[in-house]
Amino acid sequence: MPEDTIITNGAGNYTVWVHRFYQHRAYRTQLAPTSGSMGYGVPAAVAAKCVHSDRPVVSISGDGCFLMAAQELATCAYEKLNIIHLVVNNGMYGTIRMHQERTYPTRVIGTDLGNPDFVAYAAAFGIPGEVVERTQDFPVTLAHARASKTDILLN
Repeated sequence: MPEDTIITNGAGNYTVWVHRFYQHRAYRTQLAPTSGSMGYGVPAAVAAKCVHSDRPVVSISGDGCFLMAAQELATCAYEKLNIIHLVVNNGMYGTIRMHQERTYPTRVIGTDLGNPDFVAYAAAFGIPGEVVERTQDFPVTLAHARASKTDILLN
């Protein structure tokens, strides 16, 4: 990714990779909550792209975080923002589930998600999408997304 790429995310276990392995190389390239705010990533990406239309923006969201602000795809489509939306689909509110299993292992409740087809959801707004099922396929899919001149959703 170019040095000035802005990475946005909400709160959840899925952010571990970004915070541990992605090396930000320039100032003002990360938008993330400090308070554990779920649903932050997509609206932050929209704001970042509106302010910095010339810079690449990648929104990384867990499925729960994404669903909290998924309607923002309408804004992306209308404004033609050209954001890469990466949705990590694990079928649960992962961080909440982790804490429940650790603290109350016999009382896990309300953390499973029945997710839509995220690619079809994006298509409803005219935004193309791709499903990535194998880690080794991700670099090619990301390269395709980076070359896109429109918003794109990777799931």
